Amino acid sequence: MAKRAPPGSETPNSGPDRARVTTAMSESSSIHSDKFLYLPHGPSEIDLDMINGVFVPSDYAEERPETRTTMPQSSSNDKLPVVSSMVEMPQDNMGGLYFADGRRKVDYVLVYQCRRHSSLHGSPGQHRLSIISNGSFHIPLPQGHDAHGGRAEPQVDLGPADPADGERIVIREEFESSLLEAGLEIERGKEKRYGVSFVRLHTPWPVLCREAEFLKVKVPTKKTYELKQGKGISGTLNAVWQKLNQPFQPKVPQPHDQSHIKYLSHSFSRDKLHLYNIKHKDTFFDNTTRSRIVYEILRRTSCTRSCQTMGISTLIAKGVYDSAFPLHDGDYKTTGDEVQRNDRQVLHDEWARYGAFYKYQPIDLIRKYFGEKIGLYFAWLGVYTQLLIPASVVGIIVFFYGCATVDTNVPSMEMCDEQQNFTMCPLCDGSCEYWHLSTACSTARASHLFDNPATVFFAIFMSLWAAMFQEHWKRRQISLNYSWDLTGMEEEEEHPRPKYETLLLQKRKKKRRNKKKNKNESDKGVEESADVGKEKWRQRLLSAVSGMLPPEHEKLTWKDRLPGYIINISSILFMFGVTFSAVFGVIIYRITTSALMAMSPNPEMKSNVRVTVTATAVIINLVVILILDEIYGSVAIWLTELEIPKTETDFEERLILKAFLLKFMNAYAPIFYVAFFKGRFAGRPGDYVYVFNDYRMEECAPGGCLIELCIQLSIIMLGKQLIQNNIFEIGIPKLKKLFRSLKDKGSAPEETDELPQRWDLDYKLEPFQGLTPEYMEMIIQFGFVSLFVASFPLAPLFALLNNVIEIRLDAKKFITELRRPDAVRTKDIGIWYNILSGMGKFSVIINAFVISFTSDFIPRLVYLYMYSETGTMHGFIDHTLSYFNVSNFKPGTAPGFSSDDKELVVCRYKDYREPPWSPQAYQFSKQYWSVLAARLAFVILFQNLVMFLSMLVDWVIPDVPKGISEQLKREKTMLVDVFLREEKDKIQFIQNLFLKDPVGRGQTLPPGQQPADTGPRTRCRAASFSQFSRQPSPSQAVKHTDV
Repeated sequence: MAKRAPPGSETPNSGPDRARVTTAMSESSSIHSDKFLYLPHGPSEIDLDMINGVFVPSDYAEERPETRTTMPQSSSNDKLPVVSSMVEMPQDNMGGLYFADGRRKVDYVLVYQCRRHSSLHGSPGQHRLSIISNGSFHIPLPQGHDAHGGRAEPQVDLGPADPADGERIVIREEFESSLLEAGLEIERGKEKRYGVSFVRLHTPWPVLCREAEFLKVKVPTKKTYELKQGKGISGTLNAVWQKLNQPFQPKVPQPHDQSHIKYLSHSFSRDKLHLYNIKHKDTFFDNTTRSRIVYEILRRTSCTRSCQTMGISTLIAKGVYDSAFPLHDGDYKTTGDEVQRNDRQVLHDEWARYGAFYKYQPIDLIRKYFGEKIGLYFAWLGVYTQLLIPASVVGIIVFFYGCATVDTNVPSMEMCDEQQNFTMCPLCDGSCEYWHLSTACSTARASHLFDNPATVFFAIFMSLWAAMFQEHWKRRQISLNYSWDLTGMEEEEEHPRPKYETLLLQKRKKKRRNKKKNKNESDKGVEESADVGKEKWRQRLLSAVSGMLPPEHEKLTWKDRLPGYIINISSILFMFGVTFSAVFGVIIYRITTSALMAMSPNPEMKSNVRVTVTATAVIINLVVILILDEIYGSVAIWLTELEIPKTETDFEERLILKAFLLKFMNAYAPIFYVAFFKGRFAGRPGDYVYVFNDYRMEECAPGGCLIELCIQLSIIMLGKQLIQNNIFEIGIPKLKKLFRSLKDKGSAPEETDELPQRWDLDYKLEPFQGLTPEYMEMIIQFGFVSLFVASFPLAPLFALLNNVIEIRLDAKKFITELRRPDAVRTKDIGIWYNILSGMGKFSVIINAFVISFTSDFIPRLVYLYMYSETGTMHGFIDHTLSYFNVSNFKPGTAPGFSSDDKELVVCRYKDYREPPWSPQAYQFSKQYWSVLAARLAFVILFQNLVMFLSMLVDWVIPDVPKGISEQLKREKTMLVDVFLREEKDKIQFIQNLFLKDPVGRGQTLPPGQQPADTGPRTRCRAASFSQFSRQPSPSQAVKHTDV
């Protein structure tokens, strides 16, 4: 046998010609490398070099090593699950996608940090990270001696100096031992003095089959059927449409028989392997399914001896592991032939490039690579973006209609007519002068672009568009569920979150301490017997073993969550107060800045007061919104943690509701103020409303508040999208990546010439933080498009342009900048659909009030049909302006008279009030009440009309497409036929066996003669997961049955 080199020295075969392999050696391995013909199964077969981590495969490649006693057997029951053979990785293991043998695929990676500390071996009891094949701790040898009695060289000990590090190591060892018992295969790299260490996991075929059956994973069977193709005119139109769409389809490699043929799918069962289309065991389950199976095992594996915790999420929260993630399918850059591209390269070339903006998304490949949850998000985003195209077209038509009719609009012409000579009351007290309405000509013309009769049609259209969007998405979702085999999927049971688990454990410990305290008080002065001590120890052991399986009646109640609920309610109300305070602060800024600029002696500054104040105030609003958005996102997470949700789904739903509520108020509060409150409470000349007794409340522009609402909405919408997309989504992740790379470079222990493996590269990527920010951004945009679309018809167009970039931006982020997320199976987009539905209904009410109270559409209709003498809009401006006697100004508020204003008796202001010569001077006139009644009637009519049309759309368009419902029925019938045929064949097979059996059922056997084992043996179900990781003992006779 070859002589082993001491630890840390190079062996003769350690050059690049001989691959030094890092391999997990466990008794549960079902797929082994050809290099290993024999593996030691006990501590007596392992020498000290192997224990210290230097494992030379060639030493065990040809002959069984002689049994030698290297150390005494440890009596500890703790087991370490890995043989860590500290050898180099081969250069041809597919870039780090496989174990060192090049056969077993890396399905998942666990990462942990090694702290910076080291010492010489000086303490016999100090723990070391050496591991032996049967999973037992070794007992350290006396200081300075090796296994053969000689002097050993001083070695660096990796034992933890911090007790917390030692506890983490023990937890890791128990966790990985439990993973081996569950059937996983583990490979660990060379231990480092400090830095990042990786644990690679592989799932063998038996474990995949077992878990796929437990998870009810649907897989394709051998049975296929041809999809129904359209015939006649519909088939011809469909063929023409496919031909026209060909340039917009991504070049995704697909089997030629997949276009018109579908494999019948069924939940996986180990009893029916012969029914499935298994071409190769390594590729039957795709990488996403394999990683999901591993994650399910990691999530349910518990550590009851070292700590009462369950699942990888809890261990990451405790700092035992740094992170856990599946690997990407190699590099995203295409280097060779396009035919040999992996899925990540295909997605990068056909989906994540900005040059592919005109192509459809490869939704099926996205789902295959990232899982159903992320696939549904991008499918929803694609449907939303596609339906923005007709909305954008109609919005552009409405805008151009306003541009075409602005020169023929009578109210605008009257406002721009200088001969009308409407002298308006001053805009501020004292310093402001009288002004002419014709100076606001540009504002009136701009207002007509968005405030015209076509706006009402567009508001109704967008309300129906929102209903159509929801119905179209439901149909698309059903189609995806059918094609992705999600129909009939059951909800999976979720494990508790780490914080819930920790608080429940603390509650149980507190209850146990209270019971113990009461018992001690009752038994005070009485000496405990040995039997009582044994009983206490037994109870403590049982409680530790069952620590992760609390009784059903033991859970966190509302009393445990009451402090969190109180803090939640008070914090949300406080955040609402902060939002309203920010809006009020901007209002004060507008009022004070307008007053100061109006007192300026510079005439040019006076003339640009309204434009300057509006633009600067909107920019301030935008900055405040962006800052509060980030704050509210963090606050929402903190508040949700205080509620102590039990599962991740519960946590996500509560977080979404809080974040949406806070961000909705933050984004729309300034817009709601301009739309419904600005100018409503300003008062009238001689009786204005003042803020701080000095500043008048601001009023709307002469052309109305709709133009200001349009400016506010457009700047906030565009600015929010541009800044968040370009700075928050692109700049900040790149800065984080740069900072992390600099940090890793500074803390790198040593420079190596080895190429970085795939797990090294993926670890440097950003961790996936969930889809909540992505959905939230689009939902807020949906609000801009639907809620106030009557004031800004171009909103769908800007949303469409943004989403075309957003899809490619998110795709690039998922492919190149994020670690591969865990695949999550889901049938729908969850609570986001309910939010969309609520916003769609809310948009009907908002648009009705915007048209009625913010625009001049209703006053123009009332004047046209009730007060116009000629039946035209001539005289409308004069009808909307009231009179005020300048002698009724309060002392100190009247403006200074110029030479032109000495003979001025009355001034005009926009309102429906009685003139000063009326007995009810300055009271609301009959025209005011007529217009108010018409506005309220329009709100009721608009709301009921749109709701009725929305319900009609919902009734006309079925949720499930007819073709899919027919195919689902067809599949059920075919599945029944397949299983009936299988049962028939099975019965026939059993009958044939009995016919060939020389000993019938009714015959008795001669004495001493045993019945022949001629029938097929029934495969026993697994009693535990460890059954799949056990090799049959040599004493067990293996029987073979010839059939």
